[in-house]
Amino acid sequence: MRLIPALPISVFLVAQCLAAYSQELQQIPTTRVDPVEENIHGVKITDPYRWLENQDSPETRAWIAAQTKYTNSILSQVPARELVKSQINKWMRVGDITTPWVRRGRFFYLKRTPEQDQAFIYVRHGWSGGETVLVDPRAVVSDSMSSVTILDVSTDGKMLAYAVHRSGGDEGTVRFLDTDTGKELKDTLPEARYTGISVTPKGEGVYYTDFGSSGCRVRFHKFGYDHSDDVEVFGKELSPDQFIVTNLSADGSYLLFSVFRVGGKDNVDIYIQDLRRKTPVVPLVKDRNASFVPAFAGSHVYLCTNWKAPNGRVLEVDLNNADIQKWREVVSESDAVMNVSMFNDFGALGGKLFVEYLVNGAYRIKIFEASGKYVEDLPFPAPGSLNFDKPATDTNLFGTWEDDNVYYSFTSFAIPARIFRYNTKTRKQIEWARVDGPISPDDLEIKQVQYESKDGTRIPLTLVYKKGLELNGHQATLLSGYGGFGTTVPPTYDLLDTPAAYWASSGGVFGWAGVRGGGEFGERWHRAGMLDKRQNAFDDFIAAAEWLIRNNYTSPDRLAISGMSNAGLLVGAALTQRPDLFKAVVCAYPLLDMIRYQKFEMGFIWVPEYGSADNPEQFKYLLKYSPYQNVKPGTKYPAVLFVSGDSDTRVAPLHARKMAALLQASTSSKNPVLLRYETSSGHAPMFLPLSKQIEELTDEFSFLFWQLGMSVNVRTTVSRRPALHLRSRQ
Repeated sequence: MRLIPALPISVFLVAQCLAAYSQELQQIPTTRVDPVEENIHGVKITDPYRWLENQDSPETRAWIAAQTKYTNSILSQVPARELVKSQINKWMRVGDITTPWVRRGRFFYLKRTPEQDQAFIYVRHGWSGGETVLVDPRAVVSDSMSSVTILDVSTDGKMLAYAVHRSGGDEGTVRFLDTDTGKELKDTLPEARYTGISVTPKGEGVYYTDFGSSGCRVRFHKFGYDHSDDVEVFGKELSPDQFIVTNLSADGSYLLFSVFRVGGKDNVDIYIQDLRRKTPVVPLVKDRNASFVPAFAGSHVYLCTNWKAPNGRVLEVDLNNADIQKWREVVSESDAVMNVSMFNDFGALGGKLFVEYLVNGAYRIKIFEASGKYVEDLPFPAPGSLNFDKPATDTNLFGTWEDDNVYYSFTSFAIPARIFRYNTKTRKQIEWARVDGPISPDDLEIKQVQYESKDGTRIPLTLVYKKGLELNGHQATLLSGYGGFGTTVPPTYDLLDTPAAYWASSGGVFGWAGVRGGGEFGERWHRAGMLDKRQNAFDDFIAAAEWLIRNNYTSPDRLAISGMSNAGLLVGAALTQRPDLFKAVVCAYPLLDMIRYQKFEMGFIWVPEYGSADNPEQFKYLLKYSPYQNVKPGTKYPAVLFVSGDSDTRVAPLHARKMAALLQASTSSKNPVLLRYETSSGHAPMFLPLSKQIEELTDEFSFLFWQLGMSVNVRTTVSRRPALHLRSRQ
């Protein structure tokens, strides 16, 4: 085992300084109170900080500047902050590489070396050939806050579509590159929120789906023509809150349109167009009150669905005779739960079916013959999941129905990325690339337990800590979860998602609660935590904290919670409902004012998941749990760090602004309430340069270490030097 040399400061002194510093806080900026009173469905609602919703007003800008100065004055002086930053640097600067798009023997991928701040787009000629930079983000735009991602590569490998994202925003500008000449096309798609990009097989044009104020639209752009000449293909007849995901068959013969509402998972319609015959768009699946996820296999389509099968099954459709009476079940329902969502890892590749399951809380990709006969599980090297690195595709597996080789990227709590080629004929797997992290999986104890929630429901809880750690009831513990949209968050190395290994390496216990509202046990689990049952998710999360305390893992003064986006709502509700349970809270890019959320940014599309205060019945339960409306003056709240930024066009940053102001004015404790606010940062921090990600993580973990009185671990055991390796021989 290799040891990183200790820095010249003792653990004991760091802990002493952390304790002492907590008594020396700066003066909190004053916030003007200007109550706005409304009568909503007969209930009087008072909003003291409505004026902070106006992001661009001079007064709001001045308030943001004052809060930023206040927060920086505190976090910049947290003892051992530089030690924390050096650790975060070590954990984040391990390099990165994505699953390759393999086209005619050429491998296209994103790669960032440990020294680089942004990923470049590369092409590699053959399995072991030399690599060439296709896109250097610094040459594309002068803005250092921008990043690039691959969206698609034409079947012949001659046309690359990629996006440029500014300041971590969801929106991107789409550009196209001739991979033979290395020259950019004059054609571009303007900055927008794109939900799908499909270049035609020979690169004549591109089908794209963008989401605007009137909803989703699918259009076709022919290269060489003006953007204004683009033809609208589909979407005009849909409502503004419906999403479209498109799938173009490998030979360009068919175009599929999957239509769904976010949160309304059991209402997916699928339409199809025969591009060879230039037929109109016609429904393939409509009004079946179920979820359907399609995968092309030549002239056939396989559908992963929970239609008449709550745990999921797979159906086969012959597009030459697509009558529903001719559909054939090939993979039957079982006790294990298929991941039946639009963003699962279901694929028809190499003549086989790859189906994602959750088995006893662990991820499995099961492989079946086209007939439905089980072959084997995809051979993961350790407990983990596929790495989400292909935002424009319907699966994180890469391949085609005709090619025996399937590529995927694996990650776990301790493994940043390992990319494999799996051959469906030989059933052999070869590693193509790997990124080594600073800790070995063997150093971690990963424990899966179940606990009872308030109503007796059994909830899964994953615990991660270093082997040999003494569980004495006072360990610094970080609890997180998600519980929304039928989404299950997989184990990953990424500190922005689940910082389990880093937290464990620092001597703490990390817990992930699979609360209701997620997809851990299928759509029934999701529906048990949505709309009027949303309180179940909060009860489950609070019960996890109580279980950790009761079972001698931690105590309230050593327990922190964190969450982002929908999980920001989760921790916000836990904070206001049980402030006595927690010492510290990190609430990032959150939803918090549930009476008004639907009026801003992307909020209106989440009404099927949460409900809307415009509806009298839904207003009742939203008011009952909405964190902003349930802050009680004089309550001793824990320390809170809110995180948001101007460029968040998904969850309006007004939630974090208003809640920070209200909590600062209401808490009777001496615990700090801070707002970390970036004027050039959005909802997708993975699109930010690495240095900006490290800054955000440094602030968050410095805050948590300080509040929990954690000793900064200046000696960290590692099994290898972090490095990125590309295999040079087969």
